[in-house]
Amino acid sequence: MSADKEITPPLFALLADVTVLSQHGPTDVPVAGLTLDSRRAGPGQVFFALRGVQADGHQFIAKAEELGAAVVVCEDLPVERKAGVAYVQVKDSAEAMAYMAAAFYGHPSRALKLVGVTGTNGKTTCVTLLHKLFRELGYHVGLLSTVQNQIDETVIPATHTTPDAIRLNALLAQMVAAGCTHAFMEVSSHAVVQHRVTGLRFAGGLFTNLTHDHLDYHGTFDAYLKAKKGFFDALPKGAFALTNADDKRGPVMLQNTAARRETYSLRSTATFRARLVENAVHGLHLEIDGRDILFRLIGVFNAYNLLAVYGAAVLLGEDAAEALTILSGLTSAPGRFDPVVAEKSRITGIVDYAHTPDALENVLSTIAQIRQPEQQVITVVGCGGNRDAAKRPVMASLACQGSDRVVLTSDNPRFEDPLAILSQMQAGVPVRDQAKVLTVPDRREAIKTACELAGPGDIVLVAGKGHETYQEINGVRTEFDDKQVLREMYELLGK
Repeated sequence: MSADKEITPPLFALLADVTVLSQHGPTDVPVAGLTLDSRRAGPGQVFFALRGVQADGHQFIAKAEELGAAVVVCEDLPVERKAGVAYVQVKDSAEAMAYMAAAFYGHPSRALKLVGVTGTNGKTTCVTLLHKLFRELGYHVGLLSTVQNQIDETVIPATHTTPDAIRLNALLAQMVAAGCTHAFMEVSSHAVVQHRVTGLRFAGGLFTNLTHDHLDYHGTFDAYLKAKKGFFDALPKGAFALTNADDKRGPVMLQNTAARRETYSLRSTATFRARLVENAVHGLHLEIDGRDILFRLIGVFNAYNLLAVYGAAVLLGEDAAEALTILSGLTSAPGRFDPVVAEKSRITGIVDYAHTPDALENVLSTIAQIRQPEQQVITVVGCGGNRDAAKRPVMASLACQGSDRVVLTSDNPRFEDPLAILSQMQAGVPVRDQAKVLTVPDRREAIKTACELAGPGDIVLVAGKGHETYQEINGVRTEFDDKQVLREMYELLGK
């Protein structure tokens, strides 16, 4: 089944789970498609008027009607209603859209073992490892991540951490049609609040950790916490809820869930327990459930990711020993502690998506654990525009704490002035560290500067963008890949 579905169910069949406040017009109208974009509202289409951060979809109802939309789902009915158009008034258009999208695509999540991963950091790594693991176990598997969506090995570009409910159900339906039995997806806090995952049936939920992020959207840390917790609150009785017992918010996620409550830990008693034997440049040595295993991934944060993935696999019914054997040979997601080594100088560039204080601290802590005394650590870091500004000085301060030299630069400034963002970052630089900090607004020049500062064997961390292959400035995306730029600078500088 594709996103361009040929079946045209009647409107009333899509409203079974929707709380309808009022209805005007025919209910037996055949539905050919769903859209939240009025410009795509054609004959047989349902147009959903959503209240967004940037615009209110109710303003575009007339446009949708003009293009031939058969149904309008809205929270406020228009004063003038067009003859022949069915109007469905609901309390929350986003929630109604999620339920109707699930019904329109035949409830694809019910035909899959769907596992959602939520938390501030580690989501992409966990779902990527789960996808790779279950592929190696012989299953047909779907993946929905920040980096990309996949049906087995077929890549479908990702535009959001969690797609809108229509796109999401269409993708899940494609997975079912392709014979997938399992699907693993990131569940962002935005997705929970905006009802993107409402109406889906999950076989399990996995919590990684919770730190400072997205306060620009949620307003308070408590609201951010409640958004994450909302995912677990909605899990059904037959599902599992697997949480990080070492994160102080981990147990909170389990408080009201109907799902089976399970935990993983490196420090305390848990369902799935691991002991860190060694964390070195060549990988992790862990003892898990009495088995000594060497992994290719590096860092304590990856020890947690591996343990979470192992736990989820066992809870899905897989053999523990086989799961660990396969996991030991897997690599992480692109742009997550991703090394780029210079052939001549053996400078180790590390590209990482770390764009939150906790993620940056984790990466620098990992580098501190594996670096040699003579190795210098040079960090290139910026902060995105039109996002949480409170973390900017914190990011700069943390970069100074964990690095010998720091180059502050642009990330994705979006619609903000890059120099204003950098000024806010500079405010977090301690007086004692000012001499080791350079500010280079152009990201390419900043990476070049870091490579110039690096001597043989040194470590250059390029943080913030990871897997992204673009830079967004004033609404325009231009090609920019940190890994590729590092390679170019090695060659340019003869390193």
